[in-house]
Amino acid sequence: MYLYHVLVNILNNIKSPEDLRTLPQENLPQLAQELREFIINIVATKEGHLGASLGVVELTIALHYVFNTPEDILVWDVGHQAYGHKILTGRKEIFHTNRQLNGISGFPKRDESEYDTFGVGHSSTAISAALGMAIASKLRGETNKQHIAVVGDASIASGMAFEALNHAGVTDTNLLVILNDNAIGIDPSVGALKEYFTKVKLNGAKEADNIFEALNFNYSGPVDGHNLDLVISELERLKNIPGPKLLHLITKKGKGLRQAEENQVVYHAPGKFDALTGDLAPRSNEVLPPKFQDVFGKTLVEIATTNNKIVGITPAMPTGSSLKFMMDAFPDRAFDVGIAEQHAVTFAAGLATQGFTVFCNIYSTFLQRAYDQVIHDVCLQKIPVIFCLDRAGIVGEDGATHHGIFDLAYLNCIPNLIIFAPRDEVELRNIMFTAQQGLPLPIFIRYPRGRGKIIDWKQPFKAIEIGKANVLKEGLDIAVITIGTIVNEALQAIEMLNPSDKEKISVVDIRFLKPLDEELLHNILQNHHTIITIEDGTTTGGLGSTIATFAASMGYSNKIEISGIQDTFLEHGTTSELRDIAGISPEKIKLTLQQYV
Repeated sequence: MYLYHVLVNILNNIKSPEDLRTLPQENLPQLAQELREFIINIVATKEGHLGASLGVVELTIALHYVFNTPEDILVWDVGHQAYGHKILTGRKEIFHTNRQLNGISGFPKRDESEYDTFGVGHSSTAISAALGMAIASKLRGETNKQHIAVVGDASIASGMAFEALNHAGVTDTNLLVILNDNAIGIDPSVGALKEYFTKVKLNGAKEADNIFEALNFNYSGPVDGHNLDLVISELERLKNIPGPKLLHLITKKGKGLRQAEENQVVYHAPGKFDALTGDLAPRSNEVLPPKFQDVFGKTLVEIATTNNKIVGITPAMPTGSSLKFMMDAFPDRAFDVGIAEQHAVTFAAGLATQGFTVFCNIYSTFLQRAYDQVIHDVCLQKIPVIFCLDRAGIVGEDGATHHGIFDLAYLNCIPNLIIFAPRDEVELRNIMFTAQQGLPLPIFIRYPRGRGKIIDWKQPFKAIEIGKANVLKEGLDIAVITIGTIVNEALQAIEMLNPSDKEKISVVDIRFLKPLDEELLHNILQNHHTIITIEDGTTTGGLGSTIATFAASMGYSNKIEISGIQDTFLEHGTTSELRDIAGISPEKIKLTLQQYV
């Protein structure tokens, strides 16, 4: 009984990897069980990424057990699998603050811990970063220092990962790439490389056919990633082999929780669930407005039914973007291209040159990864791809790596495009209908994460006039100009004012950042002494900057107050908390308005 009591409390005594390395190896499976239970219990109530961290528990323990971290450098790709890593590296007692305002980040972050050697959140960066660190060690003469990059089978298929592998293969650095092969990223992995991994797992691969051996990597595997003794043995062996190495591990995402193993897509980030049973929290019977992603997905199917030229594309996010509806209804006209945003954009452009109407759905934060393709392959050639940018604006607990706060600014400076932000679900539906009728330029439609406001959203289509703003409320002195769904916060703020102050305020939904409704702007600037712009994006180069530039160029001298996200990276927290910090919550907008009414 006493021995059992000691074993079940192993995790309580682990304050750092140094403590871990004092344990007898036979105690490590018990530690793995405790670590899984700890992650499950916290995520069940606090929410976060679950399946990925459960799948690498044994690997996480083995890495810190075999290598002298943080002297030996460990880089996690993406980082949503690094919960166990955080718990073992001194953050167990504060892990309950994960993804909360002022708590620890949901991803590895350099200023959070010396064990977080590289900040991550987007995929496919780990090999490049670890190779850079390995070259640095070589230049300093640190020949025994180890550099480990942990990358998934979905992430390693990305172009950037291949660029790094190609470079690493001609170096003699102490670089170990661990391929965590579980056949799924957020959705199931796709592509020829995934099929190759499947063949390796089922049949074994001949050395001559091994893609990694061809890139000059010393290949090892495939190895059962849940067999701790075997993983430790392989890591110990590889530690003494010079040059670039790759260890191919087979793991199961969600390992240790039946529902997470069986439903890996849902349990990637399941929300609240019962830690004992694994069952998801029961859904409310309340009829709620739809998520914007579902409005996109269902509307796309609806218009694709009558327009056989419509094609849908997503880089590895069919569920998150709801392109899955299109993939189910028209499998030959919907493409998941894997974690390959650059390819997705240029692939879309190629399709569009041949007369197809292409809807390319990419999260706002991930379109940053394909900026040159947007400029060079789409806008420069005026190819009318329809880009739907999901998760625009503040996204909440995923934090700085995932906020879609730069899209308005980074698109605004590019010629030959249209930028539109719907204020509600009906507007999203109508702009999609309008765009598929044919436009002379590419259009970028940005909309937020989460639900809208309208229950009865599936209304008859109405075409939207390109470049036309809407006046939602007329006032006498002050004009509030907004773009997208942030108008809801502005309207709530106005409702908090006394009746006489409300009368002084006009509200304009600009809708199009490009092209601007210049006729309406002239009218607004001529009839209101103060202009307040509100946007859920960076104020540098966004809506406010554009209105101020227009006013100055036309000789207007109105007072212009620009509200939005200042020149900073917003951290993690709830969307409402972060809007308040940025000064664009209803309460903060009210305070801004009160300065001028």
